[in-house]
Amino acid sequence: MIYSIPLQPLPAQEVTCSLSGRQVRLWVRQLSTGLYLDLWLDEQPLIMGAICFNGVDLIRNPASPLPGRLFFTDTQGNADPYYDGVGSRFILQYDDGAA
Repeated sequence: MIYSIPLQPLPAQEVTCSLSGRQVRLWVRQLSTGLYLDLWLDEQPLIMGAICFNGVDLIRNPASPLPGRLFFTDTQGNADPYYDGVGSRFILQYDDGAA
């Protein structure tokens, strides 16, 4: 099942949610070189400083304790996410792999 993670069009924000039954904290921020994401799983760092590209999985480690895929989707084309379109044009999604 694919879930959308609600984000606001802000240059920096922190969001807490549950993915695959685990507590996660996300920090998303815009820098001059792109949009970046940090993710803590149960308050332990899992992803730090990952640049966000359209459709590219942010959880690139097959041994990750968080199963599934975390990625941005451009709803209007094929551009990489930028903060002012986050939450509307650019949607952060999690696919838990369940049918």
